[in-house]
Amino acid sequence: MDLAPYSIHVYKQNFNFACAHFMLFENGTRETLHGHNYRVEIEGENSNLNNDMVFDFLDIKPVIREICQELDHHLLIPKLHPQLKIETKDSQVFLQIPDGSTMSFPQGDVYLLPVLNTSVERLAIYFGTELKLRIKNKFNYCFKKLKVTIEETPGQCASVWIE
Repeated sequence: MDLAPYSIHVYKQNFNFACAHFMLFENGTRETLHGHNYRVEIEGENSNLNNDMVFDFLDIKPVIREICQELDHHLLIPKLHPQLKIETKDSQVFLQIPDGSTMSFPQGDVYLLPVLNTSVERLAIYFGTELKLRIKNKFNYCFKKLKVTIEETPGQCASVWIE
């Protein structure tokens, strides 16, 4: 058994998604609706090698792209935010914002994320949790640690380690 930690670092030009979002703040205010061209980087760590690899690049890349494609070209809404009221009716998603404003969007344009807010930090947590689950389900494999970095603009990103 190998004792040294090993890792793979995966980042490709097509690990990206373009989304609209707005942040909700503690005082009930919000950002204006805007968008980003997000980029994703993954680092997976384990203490041993299986077939001389931490994990096969050919297996992880399609899973990363799949999550990116699901998020791409959607409005991200934090469905776990305690002050945001969300109602779906007649193929529309209605939002009652804590500041008193309301919004309505076609249901097909909205992605209801199981997060408290749509910060880049919360997106990294969501992405890492989804990636870990899908790799476990598809390949019966678990990284000892999985680092996900989401860049919202060049030079501005957040990372999270999922264990």
